Amino acid sequence: MNVRSRWLMISVGLGVLLNPLNSSMISVAIPRLQGAYHLDFTAVSWIIFAFYIASAVAQPVMGKASDLFGRRRIFLAGLVTAFIPSLLAPLSPSFGWLIVFRIVQAIGTSMMGGVGMTIVRVHITEKQASALSFLSIFLSGAAAIGPFIGGVLIHWWDWPAIFLVNIPFVAASFLLARKVIPKDEPLTSSANSMSFRKWFDLLDVPGILLFTAGLVALLVGLLSAKSSGHVSLSYVIICLTGLALLTAFVRLELKTKSPFIPLRTFAKYPAMTWINVEYMLVNVLYYSLFFGLPSYLQTVRHVSEFHTGILMLTLGLCSLIASPIAGRWIDKSGPQPALLLSGMLMTLGSVWLVTLNQASPVISICLALAAFGISNGLNSVGIQAALFKASPKEMIGVASGVFNTSRYIGTILSSLLTGIVMGGQFSAGGFKLLGVILTFIALSLVFMSLGHRRSGQWQEP
Repeated sequence: MNVRSRWLMISVGLGVLLNPLNSSMISVAIPRLQGAYHLDFTAVSWIIFAFYIASAVAQPVMGKASDLFGRRRIFLAGLVTAFIPSLLAPLSPSFGWLIVFRIVQAIGTSMMGGVGMTIVRVHITEKQASALSFLSIFLSGAAAIGPFIGGVLIHWWDWPAIFLVNIPFVAASFLLARKVIPKDEPLTSSANSMSFRKWFDLLDVPGILLFTAGLVALLVGLLSAKSSGHVSLSYVIICLTGLALLTAFVRLELKTKSPFIPLRTFAKYPAMTWINVEYMLVNVLYYSLFFGLPSYLQTVRHVSEFHTGILMLTLGLCSLIASPIAGRWIDKSGPQPALLLSGMLMTLGSVWLVTLNQASPVISICLALAAFGISNGLNSVGIQAALFKASPKEMIGVASGVFNTSRYIGTILSSLLTGIVMGGQFSAGGFKLLGVILTFIALSLVFMSLGHRRSGQWQEP
């Protein structure tokens, strides 16, 4: 990788880290926000749900937009969009306004997520696994170190600091990106002269609205039932409405010419489908730990935000160490061996969580976090490398967007799982049950990796 390519990777990395950084810092702030706004865990969880629902919708849209308008233009616009809520969120007069700013933040940071992967795929053509491992230092490192950064910031300056910390990253990425990311022309030459109706059809606005409305309705119904402690007819109706809207979304995507999520393409390339399913399950497991463990430590074991952040640093350091090693390994052996090892480590870490109790020493928590951290470093490179092998080159922008949507659906499901298992308050018994569920998810990932290895999937289309 030459000097210009390294600067390009750094500029992209500083932008793409904003989404995982902001999604992870908030995990340490949940108990503080509960106290500040007098909310239970289920209610305050919407600060997580809102971010990931917006990200899940924005990622494939921005992947398609980058193919139309140019990747550099979308990347820079995302940095500007992310800058605005970083300034205004600390001034939120209510929890509702804080949710609004989190949604804007999610959209801005999502404009850089899938687009950043595409920029790497287009402009760095040799040793792409090594390039992905370099990018994963920013992605997985930001996600894993986020709780530590959040813990320190909250300890000294309270929760508004987790928004203000984005500003130097945004500024540095913007200045570098303008210099080192090559200009590219939109792939659709007539993009600037299209009518509103054409844009409406091309971006599949009905599909976006159905997907968003269905997902929100389903979450509202499930969380409301859990929060109230009983299942009423109104909650059942809301859940059924959400399922009906999502069913209508699937039917529409199979018919439309320019789908929001190209389901027919995924049917044509089944390896892509399995990669996205696996990525979704990885994120269900990883973020259940990510959001669950800090709240468990603070509410059950009464560990401060600062010390919780330090403990979670184990996760980040192990991810950072594993990512470059994974890149070199995958360049030589392909993604399958690394993903199999990752599944085994996640199983070990999940079983370890089940054995924890209030008297467990700190080293036990660190060992479980180390297993998850190494697996995260392997996954962040391995699954992206598998996606690049399985995706046709002409749709890498859309494939990257859908890939990241799978991640966000996984994180939404992880928050939903944590909320259902824990209810309004964390407990030692609830955390143990969560560990059992995560163990079964980790074992399913091991069997999936073994199946891919036997069938020889993830070959270049």
